Amino acid sequence: MKVSLNWVKDYVKLPDDMDLKRLSYDLTMSTVEVEDATDLSESFRNMVIGVVQQVQQHPNADKLRVCKTDIGGEIKDIVCGGINLRDGMKVAVALPGAHCRWHGEGEPVEIKVSKLRGVESYGMICASSEIGLFDLFPFTEEATILDLSDFDAPAGTPLADALDLHDIILEIDNKSMTNRPDLWGHYGIAREIAALYDLPMNPLPPFDRTVENTAGLTITVEDSDRCPRMTGTQIEGLSVKPAPYWMRSRIWKVGMRPINALVDITNYVMLATGQPSHAYDSDHIAGHIIVRRANEGEKLQLLNGKDLPLSTDDLVIADDAGVVGLAGVMGGAKDSILPTTNKVILEIANFQAAGIRRTALRYDNRTEASARYEKAVDPERCDQALDLSMALFAELYPEMKVTGFVDCYPHKLQQAEIDVSLNWLERRLGKRIPNEDIERKLGELGYSLTFDGDNLHIVVPTWRSTGDVSIKADIMEEVARMYGYENFRAAPITTSFDGAINQLDKDLERRIKEYLAIRCGMQEIFTYPWMTDQYVNAILQDTSGILALSTPPSPDESLIRSSLLPNLCKAVVKNERFFTEFSIFECAQVFRDADYTTPYDSREKLPSQRKNIAGAFAGDSKNVTDLFRRAKGVIESMPRYTHMEGFTFRQEEKPLWADDVVWLNICLGDKRIGNLALLNKKASMACGIKNLSVLLFELDADALVPFRSRTNTFTHLAEYPMTDYDISLLFDAETKWADMQKILSGIHNELLHGAAFVDEYHGKQIPEGKKSVTIRLTIGSVEKTLTSAEIEACAASAVKKLVKNLGAELRAK
Repeated sequence: MKVSLNWVKDYVKLPDDMDLKRLSYDLTMSTVEVEDATDLSESFRNMVIGVVQQVQQHPNADKLRVCKTDIGGEIKDIVCGGINLRDGMKVAVALPGAHCRWHGEGEPVEIKVSKLRGVESYGMICASSEIGLFDLFPFTEEATILDLSDFDAPAGTPLADALDLHDIILEIDNKSMTNRPDLWGHYGIAREIAALYDLPMNPLPPFDRTVENTAGLTITVEDSDRCPRMTGTQIEGLSVKPAPYWMRSRIWKVGMRPINALVDITNYVMLATGQPSHAYDSDHIAGHIIVRRANEGEKLQLLNGKDLPLSTDDLVIADDAGVVGLAGVMGGAKDSILPTTNKVILEIANFQAAGIRRTALRYDNRTEASARYEKAVDPERCDQALDLSMALFAELYPEMKVTGFVDCYPHKLQQAEIDVSLNWLERRLGKRIPNEDIERKLGELGYSLTFDGDNLHIVVPTWRSTGDVSIKADIMEEVARMYGYENFRAAPITTSFDGAINQLDKDLERRIKEYLAIRCGMQEIFTYPWMTDQYVNAILQDTSGILALSTPPSPDESLIRSSLLPNLCKAVVKNERFFTEFSIFECAQVFRDADYTTPYDSREKLPSQRKNIAGAFAGDSKNVTDLFRRAKGVIESMPRYTHMEGFTFRQEEKPLWADDVVWLNICLGDKRIGNLALLNKKASMACGIKNLSVLLFELDADALVPFRSRTNTFTHLAEYPMTDYDISLLFDAETKWADMQKILSGIHNELLHGAAFVDEYHGKQIPEGKKSVTIRLTIGSVEKTLTSAEIEACAASAVKKLVKNLGAELRAK
């Protein structure tokens, strides 16, 4: 939010020597975060008022003019292509050294003395868009020069002086005001500043509410929960005209666009008090005003031209003929201010925050009004807005008449009352603050205080009683921030630790990440928690049980991830154009539409949220076997290096996205916890993966079982040498290494210490339906060095077992 310091000064008199850095610091430390403070006049340095003395045709260009321009005692030639130039016209002149945007586009460029088509030009005569004033001085035709003839400023007057642009604009972080609806206006900010520096506040002008309702204005509120208060004021003797420059300038300075006097009054009041309002053309209101829920099938065209099919959850402003406005968000096009409007019904109302937020999000139509209502504006704020509105109407339209006033306020807001023990306050703050200091600081913020011994009874002001201040901890915060956080001395926290907290699951997650990233050389990625439809359709295909966002970031990204694989495939597509071989992984939560009860509150239902680990190995399509071996090796070795229970691989249920042959289920005991497979051709093409083969794996990380401690045991090095003995045997092509390993591990021979797979070969020398497998046997004795005959005998016994159980044949050399 932008705040004009000059506007704040209407309500609190700041010292002339107020240090801007100090003000920004004090506000940030006590109230809201000031992100930036900008001197508005700096943007208009080296810009002055010029008076065009004579307009001449450029000798070498049909569309250019040479303007002899008085810039304050000097007449300079300035070349300009403006279509509305005339003798005697006051214009904005950017002198050499100023910065402007050519035709209002691009970055600002420095203006220099230069020749245009052979004629020297001293500076530039500017359009409003070229100096950032388009919203304040709009135009409809290209090359329209800013006409300042109505301003009483002689030639040479600095533009910032002539247009009253000497102002400090504070940029306040909206997030720091989320729970402070009282600060969404200049009056609320002024109240905080007044309390900080012990300065008096200027009250708003009062409005006499004893008005005879000669117009017969009536208001019916059918849903008082969604609309606690509604005021309507009928005003006649008006017209559509521009607002005075001072009002338009203030609205523009804080980021809004002036429109006309009637609309500008409502925007000005909102920016001043934080209370939105809306003016309807009274001639277009049929009968009386009704605040109700929208009926099934009703539609509304908003001021911005958007046509809405309304929901029965929407609160609307209606008359006897139908809907005229979307309550708290925006008015309708046909009933708001029109060019012929001469009398209005001014609506100043209070709406329930949650309902306005739902409506604004439903139609993606966030406005300045809805942003304030969503923060829970208090109903009493309507009085401030009404007072200021009527003062402005009277100032801008001296002949205006109020012919009707209605205030529907059935249940007044109850001010919150809180009791706080002074001893409790001292213990929590770590310091005793004098009662008079507490009373003075909180009193300046609008609190009423009563001291009774150790008890402090506080009545919270209406603008803080909408849920912002409701418990004694809130009072503690108010006292601390107004006293100054920097005035409290840090005190050490006394605590004791009875034992170390060993979070085995968190440790395991970190070890897995380190294993994949460091030992396996994979790159960790982080993706959004939603999925793109293209990859969902390619990988998951079935979307049942997947949660959807009510307001997705884009139409094709509405589903929340139930698997990490779609986003991994999207990452593969993005990297395929840069790399021919790479591997990536991600560890993140996935969500499913299944009720999950939190351990803290059995009434609280949440979607299923489980941590998954997934990875992708991308490489040349010709080397799928090597790719698969690498991926399987990474998964197979993971338990050993990360100290958890080991996996087994089985083929039980093929994933939808997997190749018909190259796939495995990953199991932990009898439970399937993941998959490892080659992405099939159809899924690859649907994802847009054109040239690479991709091996994918995904594990349910919450199902992994970490060891409580290391299971390493010490083994002596062999005292006598061990011999590696390679044998090559022919097996049926369908025989698996796991079967061979099982036979060899079951051999009870004290000389055989292990067997390892070396390679597998298919070729011309191998019969059809067979494969050659080379196995490395580790043979040795703990008592002596073996002879050749003993080694051969041990190897022969192993071969014999393989021949007997698996039908192996010794391969001829």
